[in-house]
Amino acid sequence: MKYSNPVIPGFYPDPSICRVGQDFYLVTSSFEYFPGVPLFHSRNLVNWKQIGHCLTRHAQLPLSGVSISGGIYAPTIRYHGGRFYMVTTNCRNGGNFFVWSDAPDGAWSDPVWIAHKGIDPDLFWDDDGSVYVTGAGICQTKIDIKTGQSLSESTHLWSGCGGHYPEAPHLYKISGHYYLMIAEGGTEYGHCVTIARGPTPQGPWETCPHNPILTHRSKSKIPVQATGHGDMVEDQSGNWWMVCLGIRPKGFHSCHFLGRETFLTPVKWVDGWPVIGNNGEIAIQMDGAEGLPPVEDQSWSTRDDFDEEKLPLHWNFLCNPVADNWSLANSHLKLACVGPDLNTMEGQSWVGRRQQHFNFRISARIDFTPHNDFEEAGLTAFQNIHHHYDVGVANRNREVRLIVRRTIGTLSAEVATIALPQGPLALVIEGDEADYSLGYAVGNSAPVFLAKGETRYLSTEVGGRFTGVYLAMYATGSGHSSDNAATFDWFEYEVLDEQA
Repeated sequence: MKYSNPVIPGFYPDPSICRVGQDFYLVTSSFEYFPGVPLFHSRNLVNWKQIGHCLTRHAQLPLSGVSISGGIYAPTIRYHGGRFYMVTTNCRNGGNFFVWSDAPDGAWSDPVWIAHKGIDPDLFWDDDGSVYVTGAGICQTKIDIKTGQSLSESTHLWSGCGGHYPEAPHLYKISGHYYLMIAEGGTEYGHCVTIARGPTPQGPWETCPHNPILTHRSKSKIPVQATGHGDMVEDQSGNWWMVCLGIRPKGFHSCHFLGRETFLTPVKWVDGWPVIGNNGEIAIQMDGAEGLPPVEDQSWSTRDDFDEEKLPLHWNFLCNPVADNWSLANSHLKLACVGPDLNTMEGQSWVGRRQQHFNFRISARIDFTPHNDFEEAGLTAFQNIHHHYDVGVANRNREVRLIVRRTIGTLSAEVATIALPQGPLALVIEGDEADYSLGYAVGNSAPVFLAKGETRYLSTEVGGRFTGVYLAMYATGSGHSSDNAATFDWFEYEVLDEQA
């Protein structure tokens, strides 16, 4: 089986995976975005379809006071006794907790809180029914899976192989051995995966002789970098696989702006130790094991006409949405001009989806007339509240105009402005490896671009932390009350080069 990486492109980091019969389920981090913890399904480990989110209610995912790249950190998904469990950390509000569901594409439970410190919690069921939570710092606690109550003191298990930030542990029992796999080196260019094994869930631990089992550090010519944070699964034919995160730096300055993405690699067992991919490396094009359903060609281009009662699953809100800020009606998405501007975390009228490809175009048909100088609506390429490029409709000198703004840290400037074009207006953002181009199209005419912004200023290296770029519709009253709203008739995401 040949396949291309990443298997889930764009900001889908910290993947965790489990198998139930012929079906694979995968979750990733979501940080400050709502709903939280996107959930995917696959039969062949390559073609993934999102089937929901694990955290869809405010009670499950309070994000008040959240900071940039705060909120929900790395999850683990496991299946035991006919039930799915997802354990994660709300870094701002509450700490570690798990939710459960008997149907993964249905509703998940309210949080069951765990008195275990640290991030990146893992759940492991031993043969005697004991349940262990293991987290960053590589400490372990035995818990009651019904209540979350601790049944033991927290015990330090392993320090890894000397890399900083030992985290992302996963515990497995394979062929009579307990394996403890972790990430080290930080989720950056020194990232790696290491592993040890022992006779009990507490060790003592024997370190793998060829650690790290996965890393691309000091290998700058490989197009995938920062590989790590892995989770392993056995398929129905007895073959093993790892999902992990990686980044794809681009451009002269080698920055990454799509975020940390989900990659897949086969695993071979040699002398009782896992050998990952190509002797510890993964590639954009890989060969895998046979026996799974064939890989299908898939198109990532989508058009949303907002005809349904709910938004499709690829849409998110920044922090907890305010119910009065948005609505779906008459095949339109309406965003109220009541929230703060794009430089404020909470309360925005903002609906976005991840950028998943380097060469893309988004366009959205907008109907909006600002009533005053505070109101504005449009499209944004959004890394976070301090780094974003916007094209919008606004009042300037008592005239409705089309503006392009670049916000880079503490610098924010309108770099282009024209009188509002006449006719059916679509706002457009087009991107490649080097630049974002922002402009408009009238009717069926070709896009007209008014200004550019370099991708590097929306990258993790320059302005981000743990997330990738979102492409969003927005409206704002700049903190002033208003009964005005912007109406979006449709939104289209086009992939201009599938191989990018």
